Amino acid sequence: MIGKTIDELEVGDSAKFSKTISESDVYLFAGVTGDFNPAHVDEEYAKDTYFKTRIAHGMLTASFISTVIGTMLPGPGSIYMRQEINFLAPVKIGDTITACAEISEKIAGKKRVRIKTYCINQEGETVLDGEALVSPPRPA
Repeated sequence: MIGKTIDELEVGDSAKFSKTISESDVYLFAGVTGDFNPAHVDEEYAKDTYFKTRIAHGMLTASFISTVIGTMLPGPGSIYMRQEINFLAPVKIGDTITACAEISEKIAGKKRVRIKTYCINQEGETVLDGEALVSPPRPA
C-alpha cells in the first residue's frame, strides 16, 4: 500500500481523522512518553488549575495529525520533515477531536508538500493549528 505521490496530489486536497479522547488514552500516552504531569493524570491536582480538570497532553492531540499524514494524505510511505504547532485551547477527557490536513503548496522541485494542519473539538473550536512539510511517497 502506498499513499499519493507528488504527481497525484493537488493544492486543496484534504483529509480528516476523528477520535474521542478517553481517560485510558491519556494514561497510555503518559506511560509511553513518561509525561506524568499532574495536569494530565491527577484530578485532585487539576481541580486547582486554570482549567479546573485534567487536560489531555498537547502532543497526544497533535499526534492525530500524524495519523492523517501517515495513513490518508499523502498516506503510507510519507516522511514527515517538519511540523509547526500552535496550541490554542485545552482538550479534555471526553472531547472528540478531528485532525484536519489540507495541501496548501506543492514544492515539485524538492518533491515536498506544505500542509495546513489543525484540530477542532466537537464544538468546532480550533484547539491547535500549524503547518507540516512532508515528503510524499515515491512511485514504486
